[in-house]
Amino acid sequence: MTGPAVISLAGVTRRFGGPGGHHALSGVTVDVQAPAVVGLLGRNGAGKTTLLRTLAGQDFPSSGTVRVLGADPVENDAVLRRTILIREDQTYPDLKVRQAIAAGALFHPNWDAELAAELLEAYELPQDRSIKKLSRGMRAALGIVLGLAAHAEVTLLDEPVAGLDAVVRDMFYRHLLADFTAHPRCVILSTHLIDEVADLLERVLVLDHGRLVLDALTDDLRGNAVTVTGPTAGVERFVADRPTLSRRALAGRTTAVMAGRLDDRDRQLAEHLRLDLRPLTLQQLAMHAADSGGRAALTPAGTV
Repeated sequence: MTGPAVISLAGVTRRFGGPGGHHALSGVTVDVQAPAVVGLLGRNGAGKTTLLRTLAGQDFPSSGTVRVLGADPVENDAVLRRTILIREDQTYPDLKVRQAIAAGALFHPNWDAELAAELLEAYELPQDRSIKKLSRGMRAALGIVLGLAAHAEVTLLDEPVAGLDAVVRDMFYRHLLADFTAHPRCVILSTHLIDEVADLLERVLVLDHGRLVLDALTDDLRGNAVTVTGPTAGVERFVADRPTLSRRALAGRTTAVMAGRLDDRDRQLAEHLRLDLRPLTLQQLAMHAADSGGRAALTPAGTV
Protein backbone atom coordinates (compact mmCIF):
# COMPACT_ATOMS: atom_id res chain seq x y z
CA MET A 1 0.00 0.00 0.00
CA THR A 2 1.19 3.54 -0.68
CA GLY A 3 1.03 6.67 1.39
CA PRO A 4 2.33 7.63 4.83
CA ALA A 5 1.55 5.60 7.93
CA VAL A 6 -0.93 7.84 9.74
CA ILE A 7 -1.55 5.18 12.41
CA SER A 8 1.14 2.99 13.95
CA LEU A 9 0.66 0.55 16.82
CA ALA A 10 3.49 -1.56 18.21
CA GLY A 11 2.76 -4.31 20.71
CA VAL A 12 -0.29 -2.54 22.11
CA THR A 13 -1.92 -4.32 25.02
CA ARG A 14 -4.85 -3.00 27.08
CA ARG A 15 -5.49 -4.90 30.26
CA PHE A 16 -8.33 -4.32 32.70
CA GLY A 17 -8.31 -5.54 36.30
CA GLY A 18 -4.63 -5.92 37.12
CA PRO A 19 -1.96 -8.38 35.92
CA GLY A 20 -4.36 -11.34 35.74
CA GLY A 21 -7.26 -9.33 34.36
CA HIS A 22 -9.05 -9.19 31.03
CA HIS A 23 -7.02 -8.31 27.94
CA ALA A 24 -9.15 -6.10 25.69
CA LEU A 25 -6.14 -5.78 23.37
CA SER A 26 -3.18 -8.13 23.28
CA GLY A 27 0.04 -7.31 21.44
CA VAL A 28 -1.55 -5.47 18.51
CA THR A 29 0.99 -4.31 15.94
CA VAL A 30 -0.20 -2.64 12.75
CA ASP A 31 0.46 0.33 10.48
CA VAL A 32 -2.35 2.01 8.54
CA GLN A 33 -1.56 4.17 5.56
CA ALA A 34 -3.63 6.90 3.97
CA PRO A 35 -5.74 7.34 2.02
CA ALA A 36 -7.79 4.22 2.68
CA VAL A 37 -11.11 3.00 4.03
CA VAL A 38 -10.26 0.19 6.43
CA GLY A 39 -12.78 -2.22 7.95
CA LEU A 40 -12.26 -3.13 11.61
CA LEU A 41 -14.06 -6.44 12.05
CA GLY A 42 -14.66 -8.98 14.78
CA ARG A 43 -17.23 -10.39 17.16
CA ASN A 44 -18.69 -8.47 20.10
CA GLY A 45 -15.99 -8.11 22.73
CA ALA A 46 -13.16 -8.61 20.23
CA GLY A 47 -11.56 -5.29 21.20
CA LYS A 48 -12.69 -3.04 18.33
CA THR A 49 -14.07 -0.20 20.44
CA THR A 50 -11.07 -0.29 22.79
CA LEU A 51 -8.74 -0.01 19.80
CA LEU A 52 -10.65 2.96 18.36
CA ARG A 53 -10.78 4.70 21.75
CA THR A 54 -7.03 4.18 22.08
CA LEU A 55 -6.41 5.76 18.68
CA ALA A 56 -8.58 8.72 19.70
CA GLY A 57 -6.65 9.25 22.94
CA GLN A 58 -9.66 8.27 25.05
CA ASP A 59 -8.08 5.09 26.42
CA PHE A 60 -4.53 4.23 27.33
CA PRO A 61 -2.47 1.14 26.49
CA SER A 62 -1.14 -0.92 29.36
CA SER A 63 1.95 -1.52 27.22
CA GLY A 64 3.14 -0.81 23.71
CA THR A 65 3.19 2.41 21.72
CA VAL A 66 0.49 4.27 19.79
CA ARG A 67 1.22 6.91 17.18
CA VAL A 68 -1.44 8.82 15.29
CA LEU A 69 -0.22 11.32 12.70
CA GLY A 70 3.26 10.69 14.07
CA ALA A 71 2.56 11.45 17.72
CA ASP A 72 0.99 10.08 20.89
CA PRO A 73 -2.69 11.12 20.71
CA VAL A 74 -3.24 11.37 24.49
CA GLU A 75 -3.95 15.00 25.46
CA ASN A 76 -2.38 16.09 22.19
CA ASP A 77 -4.52 18.89 20.81
CA ALA A 78 -2.64 19.02 17.51
CA VAL A 79 -3.51 15.35 16.86
CA LEU A 80 -7.02 15.34 18.32
CA ARG A 81 -8.17 18.26 16.16
CA ARG A 82 -7.23 16.16 13.13
CA THR A 83 -8.99 13.06 14.49
CA ILE A 84 -12.63 12.23 15.11
CA LEU A 85 -14.24 9.21 16.75
CA ILE A 86 -17.97 8.63 16.40
CA ARG A 87 -19.36 5.73 18.43
CA GLU A 88 -22.62 3.82 18.44
CA ASP A 89 -23.17 4.84 22.07
CA GLN A 90 -21.95 8.41 21.50
CA THR A 91 -22.84 10.69 24.40
CA TYR A 92 -23.37 14.42 24.04
CA PRO A 93 -23.63 17.34 26.47
CA ASP A 94 -27.03 18.94 26.97
CA LEU A 95 -27.01 20.61 23.56
CA LYS A 96 -29.31 21.16 20.64
CA VAL A 97 -28.40 19.74 17.26
CA ARG A 98 -27.29 23.10 15.87
CA GLN A 99 -25.07 23.66 18.91
CA ALA A 100 -23.35 20.30 18.37
CA ILE A 101 -22.75 21.25 14.73
CA ALA A 102 -21.32 24.62 15.80
CA ALA A 103 -19.01 22.88 18.28
CA GLY A 104 -17.79 20.54 15.56
CA ALA A 105 -17.03 23.53 13.33
CA LEU A 106 -15.01 25.16 16.12
CA PHE A 107 -12.98 22.08 17.00
CA HIS A 108 -12.12 20.65 13.57
CA PRO A 109 -10.02 22.89 11.28
CA ASN A 110 -11.16 21.13 8.10
CA TRP A 111 -14.87 21.45 8.91
CA ASP A 112 -17.10 21.49 5.82
CA ALA A 113 -20.11 23.66 6.67
CA GLU A 114 -21.69 23.11 3.25
CA LEU A 115 -21.54 19.33 3.64
CA ALA A 116 -22.90 19.55 7.19
CA ALA A 117 -25.91 21.54 5.98
CA GLU A 118 -26.48 19.09 3.12
CA LEU A 119 -26.36 16.09 5.46
CA LEU A 120 -28.61 17.69 8.08
CA GLU A 121 -31.24 18.11 5.37
CA ALA A 122 -30.69 14.64 3.92
CA TYR A 123 -31.15 12.95 7.31
CA GLU A 124 -34.00 15.32 8.26
CA LEU A 125 -32.42 16.36 11.54
CA PRO A 126 -34.30 19.12 13.41
CA GLN A 127 -31.60 21.62 14.33
CA ASP A 128 -33.44 23.21 17.25
CA ARG A 129 -34.24 19.92 18.98
CA SER A 130 -32.33 18.80 22.05
CA ILE A 131 -30.05 15.85 21.30
CA LYS A 132 -31.45 14.09 24.36
CA LYS A 133 -34.86 14.08 22.69
CA LEU A 134 -33.65 12.55 19.44
CA SER A 135 -34.50 8.96 18.57
CA ARG A 136 -31.68 6.41 18.41
CA GLY A 137 -31.66 6.64 14.63
CA MET A 138 -31.50 10.44 14.67
CA ARG A 139 -28.59 10.36 17.13
CA ALA A 140 -26.81 7.96 14.77
CA ALA A 141 -27.49 10.34 11.89
CA LEU A 142 -26.10 13.25 13.90
CA GLY A 143 -22.93 11.22 14.48
CA ILE A 144 -22.66 10.65 10.74
CA VAL A 145 -22.98 14.38 10.06
CA LEU A 146 -20.24 15.19 12.57
CA GLY A 147 -18.02 12.33 11.42
CA LEU A 148 -18.13 13.23 7.74
CA ALA A 149 -18.27 17.04 7.88
CA ALA A 150 -15.21 17.18 10.16
CA HIS A 151 -13.02 15.98 7.26
CA ALA A 152 -10.62 14.77 9.94
CA GLU A 153 -7.46 13.21 8.59
CA VAL A 154 -8.15 10.23 10.86
CA THR A 155 -11.87 9.42 10.86
CA LEU A 156 -12.87 6.60 13.23
CA LEU A 157 -16.44 5.29 12.93
CA ASP A 158 -17.61 2.70 15.47
CA GLU A 159 -20.87 1.07 14.34
CA PRO A 160 -22.07 4.37 12.82
CA VAL A 161 -25.24 2.91 11.26
CA ALA A 162 -26.62 1.22 14.39
CA GLY A 163 -30.29 2.13 14.69
CA LEU A 164 -30.68 3.15 11.05
CA ASP A 165 -32.96 1.39 8.59
CA ALA A 166 -31.68 -0.08 5.33
CA VAL A 167 -32.59 2.96 3.24
CA VAL A 168 -30.73 5.39 5.50
CA ARG A 169 -27.77 3.02 5.80
CA ASP A 170 -27.48 2.92 2.03
CA MET A 171 -27.61 6.72 1.95
CA PHE A 172 -24.74 6.85 4.47
CA TYR A 173 -22.60 4.49 2.39
CA ARG A 174 -23.13 6.68 -0.66
CA HIS A 175 -22.28 9.82 1.31
CA LEU A 176 -19.16 8.20 2.75
CA LEU A 177 -17.92 7.06 -0.66
CA ALA A 178 -18.60 10.42 -2.31
CA ASP A 179 -16.93 12.39 0.47
CA PHE A 180 -13.93 10.06 0.66
CA THR A 181 -13.47 10.36 -3.10
CA ALA A 182 -13.54 14.15 -2.87
CA HIS A 183 -11.44 14.31 0.32
CA PRO A 184 -9.24 11.20 0.65
CA ARG A 185 -8.13 10.42 4.19
CA CYS A 186 -7.76 7.55 6.65
CA VAL A 187 -11.17 6.12 7.56
CA ILE A 188 -11.48 3.16 9.93
CA LEU A 189 -14.99 1.73 9.98
CA SER A 190 -16.10 -0.82 12.57
CA THR A 191 -19.34 -2.60 11.71
CA HIS A 192 -21.20 -5.89 12.07
CA LEU A 193 -22.88 -5.32 8.69
CA ILE A 194 -19.75 -6.38 6.86
CA ASP A 195 -21.24 -7.38 3.54
CA GLU A 196 -23.08 -4.05 3.27
CA VAL A 197 -19.78 -2.15 3.32
CA ALA A 198 -17.58 -4.73 1.58
CA ASP A 199 -17.33 -2.72 -1.64
CA LEU A 200 -16.14 0.34 0.30
CA LEU A 201 -13.26 -1.39 2.08
CA GLU A 202 -9.74 -1.47 0.72
CA ARG A 203 -8.36 -3.39 3.68
CA VAL A 204 -9.71 -5.36 6.62
CA LEU A 205 -8.37 -5.84 10.13
CA VAL A 206 -9.94 -8.71 12.07
CA LEU A 207 -9.69 -8.77 15.87
CA ASP A 208 -10.45 -11.81 18.01
CA HIS A 209 -10.14 -11.77 21.80
CA GLY A 210 -7.99 -8.66 21.57
CA ARG A 211 -5.55 -10.07 19.02
CA LEU A 212 -5.13 -8.93 15.44
CA VAL A 213 -5.72 -12.23 13.64
CA LEU A 214 -5.98 -11.04 10.04
CA ASP A 215 -4.71 -7.98 8.18
CA ALA A 216 -5.51 -8.23 4.49
CA LEU A 217 -6.31 -6.26 1.38
CA THR A 218 -9.89 -7.04 0.44
CA ASP A 219 -8.90 -7.72 -3.17
CA ASP A 220 -6.47 -10.38 -1.94
CA LEU A 221 -8.97 -11.87 0.47
CA ARG A 222 -11.86 -12.15 -1.96
CA GLY A 223 -11.89 -15.49 -3.73
CA ASN A 224 -9.51 -16.97 -1.18
CA ALA A 225 -12.12 -19.49 0.00
CA VAL A 226 -15.11 -21.20 -1.57
CA THR A 227 -18.12 -23.21 -0.42
CA VAL A 228 -18.37 -26.56 -2.21
CA THR A 229 -21.74 -28.33 -2.12
CA GLY A 230 -22.83 -31.61 -3.71
CA PRO A 231 -22.86 -35.40 -3.36
CA THR A 232 -20.55 -36.40 -0.53
CA ALA A 233 -18.27 -38.56 -2.70
CA GLY A 234 -17.78 -35.75 -5.19
CA VAL A 235 -17.09 -33.14 -2.53
CA GLU A 236 -14.58 -35.42 -0.82
CA ARG A 237 -12.78 -35.99 -4.13
CA PHE A 238 -12.75 -32.26 -4.92
CA VAL A 239 -11.37 -31.10 -1.56
CA ALA A 240 -8.90 -33.96 -1.11
CA ASP A 241 -5.49 -32.70 0.06
CA ARG A 242 -6.78 -29.12 0.29
CA PRO A 243 -7.29 -27.14 3.51
CA THR A 244 -10.93 -27.03 4.58
CA LEU A 245 -12.37 -24.60 7.10
CA SER A 246 -15.56 -26.52 7.86
CA ARG A 247 -17.68 -29.46 6.70
CA ARG A 248 -21.33 -30.34 7.11
CA ALA A 249 -22.98 -33.53 5.83
CA LEU A 250 -26.67 -34.38 5.56
CA ALA A 251 -28.49 -37.15 3.65
CA GLY A 252 -25.68 -38.00 1.26
CA ARG A 253 -24.75 -34.40 0.51
CA THR A 254 -21.87 -32.41 1.96
CA THR A 255 -21.05 -28.73 2.16
CA ALA A 256 -17.38 -27.93 2.70
CA VAL A 257 -15.66 -24.56 2.97
CA MET A 258 -12.32 -24.88 1.20
CA ALA A 259 -9.44 -22.41 1.43
CA GLY A 260 -7.51 -21.53 -1.70
CA ARG A 261 -8.18 -20.09 -5.11
CA LEU A 262 -9.70 -21.99 -8.01
CA ASP A 263 -8.40 -22.32 -11.55
CA ASP A 264 -10.13 -23.42 -14.76
CA ARG A 265 -9.31 -27.09 -14.13
CA ASP A 266 -10.94 -26.87 -10.70
CA ARG A 267 -14.10 -25.44 -12.22
CA GLN A 268 -14.17 -28.11 -14.92
CA LEU A 269 -13.79 -30.83 -12.29
CA ALA A 270 -16.57 -29.30 -10.19
CA GLU A 271 -18.87 -29.26 -13.21
CA HIS A 272 -18.02 -32.90 -13.96
CA LEU A 273 -18.78 -33.85 -10.34
CA ARG A 274 -21.97 -31.75 -10.34
CA LEU A 275 -20.77 -29.57 -7.51
CA ASP A 276 -21.96 -26.07 -6.67
CA LEU A 277 -19.15 -23.55 -6.01
CA ARG A 278 -19.82 -20.28 -4.23
CA PRO A 279 -17.17 -17.79 -3.05
CA LEU A 280 -17.37 -16.77 0.60
CA THR A 281 -18.59 -13.30 1.38
CA LEU A 282 -16.32 -10.92 3.27
CA GLN A 283 -18.42 -11.47 6.38
CA GLN A 284 -17.98 -15.25 6.12
CA LEU A 285 -14.25 -14.82 5.58
CA ALA A 286 -13.97 -12.63 8.67
CA MET A 287 -15.86 -15.23 10.70
CA HIS A 288 -13.50 -18.00 9.62
CA ALA A 289 -10.48 -15.78 10.26
CA ALA A 290 -11.45 -15.67 13.93
CA ASP A 291 -11.00 -19.44 14.07
CA SER A 292 -7.41 -20.63 14.46
CA GLY A 293 -7.66 -23.23 11.69
CA GLY A 294 -9.35 -20.86 9.31
CA ARG A 295 -6.84 -18.15 10.09
CA ALA A 296 -3.90 -20.38 9.19
CA ALA A 297 -5.50 -21.28 5.87
CA LEU A 298 -6.58 -17.77 4.90
CA THR A 299 -3.60 -15.70 5.98
CA PRO A 300 -0.93 -16.62 3.39
CA ALA A 301 -2.80 -15.29 0.36
CA GLY A 302 -4.20 -12.19 1.97
CA THR A 303 -1.72 -10.67 4.38
CA VAL A 304 -0.55 -7.08 4.25
